[in-house]
Amino acid sequence: MPENNRELQALTVALSALAGFVDALGFITLGGVFVSFMSGNSTRFAVETADASWRTAALIGGIVVLFVIGVILGGVIAELTDRDRRTRKTAVLVAVTVLLAIGSLSAIPGWIPVTVTAMTLAMGVENSVFRRKGEATVALTYMTGALVKIGHEIASAFFGGPRWGWLPYLGRWGGLVAGGLLGALAHHLFGLHALWIATAVAAALAVAVRFLRSPEVQKTP
Repeated sequence: MPENNRELQALTVALSALAGFVDALGFITLGGVFVSFMSGNSTRFAVETADASWRTAALIGGIVVLFVIGVILGGVIAELTDRDRRTRKTAVLVAVTVLLAIGSLSAIPGWIPVTVTAMTLAMGVENSVFRRKGEATVALTYMTGALVKIGHEIASAFFGGPRWGWLPYLGRWGGLVAGGLLGALAHHLFGLHALWIATAVAAALAVAVRFLRSPEVQKTP
């Protein structure tokens, strides 16, 4: 991502924060299962399977499948609206907003599975906001790659590379952590109804993205 591309950097941080917020709500609701961080879910799926905890393993496996379906849905929306970058990003964010709204409306006793399904699909869809030539160019709901890039960029700076090239990746990681913190605090105050906050943020980002003048980002892990 170009260092001077401030609007696009701000959008990636905001979307990472949104993912952290929703993931915190899902994590608390599901008792330690993520709705956006599938690496953690995959490890836990393996452990629960080894321990013959079939019910938990089935729950985690279902979440992983839903997330992939969300990614597919986001990819289809991106391809169908690929007339220009703003239209594509806006369409994907509108889909995220609609799914989060469905989750918010169903956040009542007896309908929590619908809420969790909508949240997980939304997080899968979000990963298609930044997409070029059929590939996601920025990871928004997982940060291992961003942490690796922080380390690589700092190492590169020791040998004449950009001095501050690691800052955009730190911003994305920090956004996810801040979003998770706010999500946990919001859950303490409002329970799963805090998902309405995420819905409002997604809607605001869908509107704001129409005003971005920045070019498409280059592919980053």
